Amino acid sequence: MSRRAQEAFARGQAAFQGGNTSLGLFWLERAERMSRHNPNLKWSVGLACLSAGRLVDCLLRMETLRQDFGLREAAFLEVVCLMRLQRAEEATARMQMALSRFHAAPETHPLAEQIAASARLPGWMTVSNTGTVLLGVSRPVHLFLDGKEIARGITHDTYDLPEGWRSARQLEVRVGRQHILGSPFDIAALTRCESFVEATGDGLKGWIWTPAEPEYAPLVTLWDGSSLRAEAFAQDVDSDIPLARNRAFHIPRAQCPKGDPGPLELRDENGRLLTGAPVDPMVGELLAKHMSGLPARLQPIKVEGPDMRARHSRKSPGCAIVIPVYADRLRTLACLRSVLATCPPDVPVIVVDDATPEPSLASALDKLVEENRIILIRHDRNLGFPISANDGMRAAAGRDILLLNSDTLVPKGWVERLRTRLACSNVGTVTPLSNDATILSYPSIERANPVPSLTEMRAMDRLCRDNFRSQDANSGNGIELPTAHGFCMAISADCLAEIGLFREDLFAQGYGEENDFCLRASARGFRHLAAPELFVAHVGSASFGTARKALGARNLEIINALHPGYDQLVRRFIAADPLHETRRRLDAARLIRLAAGRSAVLMVQHDAGGGVGRVVRERSESFEAAGFFALALRPHESGCLLEYALDGKRFLNLKFRLPDELPSLLDLLRTLQVETVEWHHLIGHAPCIRTLHDALGVPYDVFIHDHVWFCPRISLCDGEGRYCGEPDLAGCELCVSRWGGYLGEDISLPGLLARSARELSGARALMAPSDDTVRRIRRHFPGLAIEALPLENDAVLWKGIRPNHHAKSGQPLRVCVVGGISQWKGYDVLLALAEEIQTHRLPIELSLVGHTHDDDALISRGVRVTGEYREEEVQDLIRQQRPDVGLIPSVAPETWCYALGQVWRNGLEAVCFDLGAQGERVRRSMTGLAVPLGIPPFQLAAMLLRRWGAS
Repeated sequence: MSRRAQEAFARGQAAFQGGNTSLGLFWLERAERMSRHNPNLKWSVGLACLSAGRLVDCLLRMETLRQDFGLREAAFLEVVCLMRLQRAEEATARMQMALSRFHAAPETHPLAEQIAASARLPGWMTVSNTGTVLLGVSRPVHLFLDGKEIARGITHDTYDLPEGWRSARQLEVRVGRQHILGSPFDIAALTRCESFVEATGDGLKGWIWTPAEPEYAPLVTLWDGSSLRAEAFAQDVDSDIPLARNRAFHIPRAQCPKGDPGPLELRDENGRLLTGAPVDPMVGELLAKHMSGLPARLQPIKVEGPDMRARHSRKSPGCAIVIPVYADRLRTLACLRSVLATCPPDVPVIVVDDATPEPSLASALDKLVEENRIILIRHDRNLGFPISANDGMRAAAGRDILLLNSDTLVPKGWVERLRTRLACSNVGTVTPLSNDATILSYPSIERANPVPSLTEMRAMDRLCRDNFRSQDANSGNGIELPTAHGFCMAISADCLAEIGLFREDLFAQGYGEENDFCLRASARGFRHLAAPELFVAHVGSASFGTARKALGARNLEIINALHPGYDQLVRRFIAADPLHETRRRLDAARLIRLAAGRSAVLMVQHDAGGGVGRVVRERSESFEAAGFFALALRPHESGCLLEYALDGKRFLNLKFRLPDELPSLLDLLRTLQVETVEWHHLIGHAPCIRTLHDALGVPYDVFIHDHVWFCPRISLCDGEGRYCGEPDLAGCELCVSRWGGYLGEDISLPGLLARSARELSGARALMAPSDDTVRRIRRHFPGLAIEALPLENDAVLWKGIRPNHHAKSGQPLRVCVVGGISQWKGYDVLLALAEEIQTHRLPIELSLVGHTHDDDALISRGVRVTGEYREEEVQDLIRQQRPDVGLIPSVAPETWCYALGQVWRNGLEAVCFDLGAQGERVRRSMTGLAVPLGIPPFQLAAMLLRRWGAS
């Protein structure tokens, strides 16, 4: 959470404690907008909404928290909201869901009783990890554990489940044939533990908790059969889960077995290994750099550039597919179906069942064995991915291995393409592209990609195959990786024979075992290659739950300790990004396919978004509706980024270094049949973009968004935020020499004017948003034919304005400002007005739906600042301020002003300074006020009170 978000959160908490619910909610929502992905803030704002009576807003947040985090408290608060909203049927269904998965805390019991009664159910129930069933019934009930009756005629409030109940899946409590509320109960959901353990220099430490019953202190069973109960709450756990109550435990090194005991097992009460176990106490010595007593297996091997082994063709000894499986029946069987449908008949499929807790999955695997479709290895207890993978590879008996995660989908020909890459003697591993494979991810390596369906995966794979199949894959040439990625990893039999299997003593459930293997192989001269001609879908490592982050960090620390230099190796690869051209080719192919032969319009814009971005988006929609393909070009670091204008995040790799890669950009634009270039903004672009139309042999149009054509400072303001009045050339040169410009290029003012005159007169068409802008541009460049194209339908907006509105009697006048308020957008005006109001205690409240470069200064002077917003939020945010009038404080001529449209859309009259498009539009509306620029704050305040204050 940022500092400003923390401050807003603190203000919100203080306001609530002081009894000001409305103000408290305002500040908490500001904090939430500043940290949109923070679930703790979502929880706090949800509670605040409940207190303020905003039940739907609370309900939406609680639904999200329950779905994303399995948050018990959110599940029960959903029921509270639904009951208060008088949606009784939905409330009953949600209470059934909550009671069937979570232990109900005492404060929820009256609600459960109320709902059971209103739904005419014979009672309700909840279950604790202590094995106690709490019953709220008035008639005798029968209890069934996995369908077997364990008690009948129970009428008292509690019942203790028999020994071994944790191994059951379902508890039913019925009156006759009718279930009570909460039945059938999911025992696995109740007993599920989140846990983590690691070795440190002073022993073993970790945490454990039961999300379905956070108040329960779980037992940890140690390697020797003894146990400890985790009572104390952990203080240093990096958890995103609101209200997480991780309970800490610590086992000093002196209490661990003496000497070098090897990995030790720690299990929860359900017999499941803790995340991170088995754990080797000696690893703590390695991480603490106590090197003297380390066994040979933990001695570090520095990452270096070894001599490459001889390169020649090799004959494969055969191939086997190894798939460790654990849970998630649907995904696992989908994976197996895709494998069995594409696997050559001479390639065995070895499935390792790592003690799945899902009987239906185990049965499905048994059926595949009966049909002779897979070879099955079954563990009687959960041992983790590395051991499971090794068991499968041992069973492959000297073959090349295709190691596959059970949450993948593979296309036709995947086996053959991977094996082709293994046909060179010095290739140790091969990894394809995927939606989720870190450095091998596509389309993005920086953010999470959506998981493709089977159909989408096949389409993506065809693209990879068609674009890269001409590569001489079996020659051993290709893009070298620092390590393979274990989601789909081809390993040569020669490499396995020389290096050995994955280490089973270090990585527990798995994360990093393939990296360690590859680094050991690299030290022997084996290479690790990418297979860009193959794409495999991958859901990702959700199986580790909330402990995944901790396990990943722990295992990465172990890898870096064992292989000094690994981090630097990966950083060098990421900096060089040798797969960029691969991703760019795929993006280009997808973009061409999307264009589907349509002629294209290319819109050149800056990288600042705002009004320019909105215009480009809206014009793109118009072009697409007219049958064109809309493209956008924005500056990017050392060049430019080509985008699909309707979805800028769809193609992330069409980056071109300029001018070096200009020919490649031109080739793609010609293939896309660009027939018009439309300039929106050239700030930040390489000089060659100004002549792109000439290189393409097409006309260009210009949409004028600001005054960059004649003002190097763009806004017509000096360095103190004052409108310059557009002086003569000498005055402009004096201003620029004193205050500098924002063009990002070395060009004199006469040079700028000459270039602008040439470029504007050379355009096929010129467009501007307002008549004021047309007049202003023509004043500097006479004779230009410029069409005024308003960006909104003001006549429609004016119809919704409430004229002659006044503040309510006894209430302050509420004035609302909208947008990102920079200096030229009126920051100083807003600050001075706030100071005037605060100093003289005027009955005016200022709110800013938006943000500034210094929110704190405004906040300290009593202005309510919401922070940044999304476009779809702005109207609700304005309404929440309960404003009486809108203020547009811009001190320089706007060319349009979308903020004014937002004010009008909310039914408010608007006040602005009488210049630019904003003044022109307010005057034409016949509502509001266009006041002289430079009016003192006290006069502006008096004018506002006189016109809109309480009468």
